Amino acid sequence: MNGADAMVQCLLHEGVDTIFGYSGVAIDPFWNSIGQTDIRSVLVRTEQNAGHAASGYARTSGKPGVCAVTSGPGAVNLLTGIATAFADSIPLICITGQVVSDQIGSDVFQEADVTGAAESFVKYSYLVRNAKDIPRIIHEAFYIANTGRRGPVLIDVPFDVQEQTVSKFELFEGDPKLRTYKPTIRGNMAQVKKVIKVLQKAKRPLICCGGGIHLSRAEKALKEFVERENIPVVSTMMGLGVLPTDHSMYFGMVGNNGHALANRAMNESDTLLMVGARVADRAVSSPDLTLEGKVLIHMDVDPAEIGKNVGPTIPIVGDARHIFEDFLAEECHGEHSAWVDTLNKYREDMKEERHSSPDFVNPQAFVRMLSKAMPDNGIYVADVGQNQLFSCRNAVIREGGLFMTSGGMGTMGYSMPAAMGAVAADPDRLAVAVCGDGSFQMSMMELATMNQYDYPVKIVVFRNNYLGLVREHQHFAYADDYNMVKLGGEPDLKLLSEAYHLKYFRAENMDGLSETLDGFLHTEGTAILEVMIDPMETVVMK
Repeated sequence: MNGADAMVQCLLHEGVDTIFGYSGVAIDPFWNSIGQTDIRSVLVRTEQNAGHAASGYARTSGKPGVCAVTSGPGAVNLLTGIATAFADSIPLICITGQVVSDQIGSDVFQEADVTGAAESFVKYSYLVRNAKDIPRIIHEAFYIANTGRRGPVLIDVPFDVQEQTVSKFELFEGDPKLRTYKPTIRGNMAQVKKVIKVLQKAKRPLICCGGGIHLSRAEKALKEFVERENIPVVSTMMGLGVLPTDHSMYFGMVGNNGHALANRAMNESDTLLMVGARVADRAVSSPDLTLEGKVLIHMDVDPAEIGKNVGPTIPIVGDARHIFEDFLAEECHGEHSAWVDTLNKYREDMKEERHSSPDFVNPQAFVRMLSKAMPDNGIYVADVGQNQLFSCRNAVIREGGLFMTSGGMGTMGYSMPAAMGAVAADPDRLAVAVCGDGSFQMSMMELATMNQYDYPVKIVVFRNNYLGLVREHQHFAYADDYNMVKLGGEPDLKLLSEAYHLKYFRAENMDGLSETLDGFLHTEGTAILEVMIDPMETVVMK
């Protein structure tokens, strides 16, 4: 057995069935060993998308996604995928090939200090010096990636270490003993009881949920607690789907681009329980002003996030699912029915009415129609730009459904490879990638990957011939002085679809849209739906 064989046996032991990546000489021993197993290796068309596909796999399956690329430019290309996963706390195992050990630091062909380059956006990284350490390192990497605040772990393996003979191979079982890494999972019971007492006394309590609810698989415990206590809920962008969007206790997405109702609920609450959210600028633009005069309870599995952007009244560290299960074991029963009635009245009074040009498709109405037409357990993957905000504000997410996007990093080109990874994790679920014509062109090379590996993703492309969100910013900030936002020379998507042997659909306006959507969603295999929207359409209410 050599080092590469040891790596593969360890991955099999961790339950890995799919790896996304790109080949190269420095990672060839690893891919050669993978080829002798039943692990499915998926050759993406650019390394960044290996990270995004692994992210979609992880968010769908609940297991760490795995990707592997070669040294130098391959590893550097992967960095964007790693940073995107880190910003959203997605567990990945990222394996990179490296030049031979005695040449590291010599600036030889295709050498890059990837562990150094990735230092600020990995949870941990390893440079493997001896093949005998591989079983321990890979076992630790999976544990670190998928416990506490989840995130990517990088394993950089020199070519000679992959070929090095392993004289004694032993798999590791159980949780590794790491002296400096001891994540807190169970919440402190004294703090749990304190939170319950505060919620009992609150007249206007509100729970704001971030992506940590999804990462800890806390949706069921949250829903049970919310329905028992009748406490209203809002979410950040990453928290979309913690409750079905039509749930009576869900009042929308907060933030600069969120719902006015959700922001008003946050402003008027007297007790705010922030769960699995970092209280960052996109969700709470002016924390000191928004949180003035209210009790702030901040719950997060990462103690470094608590107090980083605003000081909480009550901090509570731990995994959201375990803490909500502890909440359910306590008696609460506060009286705040008047607050719920007030928010329901606001819901009626603050309905947003938007009007788009009848010559184009109304993107808000389209997102509602699309998401309603998807199966209950459908996976909606929004890209970045105007399409993301149209999606976040209007998508209908039902129980069992999944909404994915790049929230923390805002990485264009995320949706198609992430949807591909989602289908790899669960082939029985429909995945729809919704992107703009700008973000589509950042990942359209993955159409070949979808064909090659039979990953049937449905792809929606909003066509406006602009980088829409930046154009919108320049409209308001620079009085329509547009620079570097006009997309010219774009591909004919009908011809492109034919080139990739895909079904093509087109929606010019709202006429016949239901029939077009039905045909698009129910056609076999990957399909593209081009949706023409007004180039001057804005997310901000006119």
